[in-house]
Amino acid sequence: MFNILIGHLLKWEYQLKQRSRSWLATIRVQRREILKLLNENPSLKPDVEEALPESYQNGRDLASGETNLPLSTFPQQCLYPFEEILSDRFYPGQPATDDLME
Repeated sequence: MFNILIGHLLKWEYQLKQRSRSWLATIRVQRREILKLLNENPSLKPDVEEALPESYQNGRDLASGETNLPLSTFPQQCLYPFEEILSDRFYPGQPATDDLME
């Protein structure tokens, strides 16, 4: 569930010069979709939190494949707390605003 979101957060953090409006949009859309699903199905939250390590590994693979950075560039364990991953204020490295993309 978090694969794409985590992959884009990793790309955001590790490829500062490649940041784009597209990445920002993907992060925002993924967060909204996950939050909507959790709001509609609150009983899923424990399962989603439990699945975070696997989702992180999938996101790590996506980030490595899309950036051509070695997998070893990205931490082996997720350093992003669950709440931050879903927070519209959390962008690794610096806050994201539309001003960043201008």
